[in-house]
Amino acid sequence: MRKNLKEARQRAGLTQQQMADKLYISYSYYQKLESGERRGDIAIWDALEDITGVQQRKLREVSREVRGDEHGRGMDGR
Repeated sequence: MRKNLKEARQRAGLTQQQMADKLYISYSYYQKLESGERRGDIAIWDALEDITGVQQRKLREVSREVRGDEHGRGMDGR
């Protein structure tokens, strides 16, 4: 997940759909950018930097979070 991208979008007061609309891309494509499933081209990252005011290098970072179960516990049960 690109936590920095998600947080920058939220600070800008935008939903994923609104961000996708501003970028002229589909909602699905934007979701995949934010989740880290897609890379996106340089024009998208330039626009994201302009919209959020955050350097694209920071926005592109993908966190390596380990997901726990549906109760919010980690892999070790805590």
